[in-house]
Formats: sequence, C-alpha cells, structure tokens
Amino acid sequence: MLLAIDIGNSTTSIGLFDQTKELRFLASLDTDSKKTADQISIDLMNLFTLYHYAVSDVTGAIFCSVVPPMNFMMEKALTRLLGKPPMMVGPGVKTGLNIRMEIHSQLGADIVADAVSALAKYPAPSVVIDMGTATTIGLISADRTYQGGLLLPGVRISLDALSDHAAQLPDISLQHPKSLIGKNTEDCMRSGIVYGTAAMIDGIVQRIEEQLGQSVTVVATGGNAPVIVRYCKTDIIYDKYLLMEGLWQIYQKNKQGGGGA
Repeated sequence: MLLAIDIGNSTTSIGLFDQTKELRFLASLDTDSKKTADQISIDLMNLFTLYHYAVSDVTGAIFCSVVPPMNFMMEKALTRLLGKPPMMVGPGVKTGLNIRMEIHSQLGADIVADAVSALAKYPAPSVVIDMGTATTIGLISADRTYQGGLLLPGVRISLDALSDHAAQLPDISLQHPKSLIGKNTEDCMRSGIVYGTAAMIDGIVQRIEEQLGQSVTVVATGGNAPVIVRYCKTDIIYDKYLLMEGLWQIYQKNKQGGGGA
C-alpha cells in the first residue's frame, strides 16, 4: 500500500492507496508546523487505527508540501514508521510534466501533483483550479506543458479579510448563498464571495480560451471547490481526489529509482 500526504497551509490530507490504486481512506488533519516527528507519528498511527488498517501494510510513502518548516519532521516521522525514507515531490523527482516557468522551484509541489493527475485523466489543453487556502489556476497545454497560471487569495481568506477590515461586518461561515441578492448582511457577504468567485473563474477561463483560440477542459479540486463550482457558468469537472491521484502517479514514475517501495 502507498501512503500519500499533502501538507497544505491549513490542512494536511492523508490518503492510503492499495495495489490497484483504490483509495482506501482519505483523512484531513490541521497543519501545525510546530509538531515534532513523534507527534506526527502518533497522528498517523491514530488514523490507521481509526480506519482499521495496519501501518505494517504500507510499502511506500510520498508527500508534497507547501509548508517547508514541516518537511523535515514529516520525513523523520515517516522514516521512523515505515523503516525507510518517503519520496518528496520536488527537484529531481520525475513527473513527466514540462514546466514553462522562469523559476521551476517556485511552482508548488501541490500544483505539480494536480497537473500530473489532470494530464493522466482529462483531455488537454486544460485549466486546473485548486481552491484551498489560496486559489491557484494553472494552464496545461496539449503538449503536456505547464504554461503558467494565476494565484489569488482563497475564498476563506477573502471572507476573513472582509470581516477583519470592516468593523460592522461579522465573521461568517462559507455556505451556499440563499439567493444572488442578499436580504441581510450575512447573506450579502456570502452571495458576494460565492457568486463573485464563481464569476471571476468564469471570466478567467473565458480569457484563457480567447488567448489560446480554443476551448479547454476545466478541472477543479480543493476544499472550497464544491461550494463554488455549482455557481459557475463554465462547465467544470469537480475532482476531489485529483491531487492524491497525482501523488500516486508521481510515485509510480519514480519508485524504481529509489526512495520508494
């Protein structure tokens, strides 16, 4: 079995794949860069107990991270649990993806995993949208090249900023709006964030297609995507497991070269 981990700014996702690429469980923990390797190990063992699997069944591990302070402790924890170091998505790891960025190392490992998975599952050219703490939008051309993208504040960050910087606006949860036109402050805020983000995505995709001169496949993932995608006019595929399956793909491409099972 393969243990796949995505360390995000807000949450850390942990998935367990069997030999047939079936995802046996997908769990989520708060990201805490202050945790020691022992604490991370305990968290992981507790998850295996919760989902009734044995750590001893894991033959390899891979993780990607956008929180550098956690990388060393995660690697140490996984090495201790599994008896060998995990694979980490980064320089030197084969992805099969051409990256047309001025500085390749600036492209987040999570974005790389999303792109690898999108190429394996959906027709290119494609636009991949990951809606987590930040909203990232990436363009992948038909020749398997990551052309670049856009980086925006995430939906939750935008909502929190509105509450934090306007004295009379309350903290509210991210939920489906009752209607386009709100009738009270909370409904107005919720409609503005949800419909505003959806319209922004529609507009960006339209401009990308105009620039390319052809239509694109649009795929969305990330914790905030289910709330937003249903309000977009663009035809968008929501794929909850896109990033995890990207980690699986990357592991398969590299496991013969060391660092894997």
